Amino acid sequence: MITLQYFEGCPNATTTLQNLQQAMREINISGTEIRMIKVPGPEEAEKLNFQGSPTILINGVDIYTLKVPENFSYSCRFYQFKGVRTGIIPKHYIMEKITELYSSEK
Repeated sequence: MITLQYFEGCPNATTTLQNLQQAMREINISGTEIRMIKVPGPEEAEKLNFQGSPTILINGVDIYTLKVPENFSYSCRFYQFKGVRTGIIPKHYIMEKITELYSSEK
């Protein structure tokens, strides 16, 4: 299962979702839907162990940390890719993690 967690107003969620959708098309994962979870506030963030917006989980594993989240953060999330800090998860990184995490568990 592929899940995108986000909150309203996150400027990076839409682009990350587009990158996720493109990655899934390019890898040709058919029959898999993206489960969208809108996190309305800190209380729900704590219940979900939300890591910040946007977060992509594959079968419950955070694609950035490669761990099941154990804590929470209700904030915009930032990542480090090749020395660059960004709030958007790049398509090539998503493709790599889908191949690594999702395909092996099908």
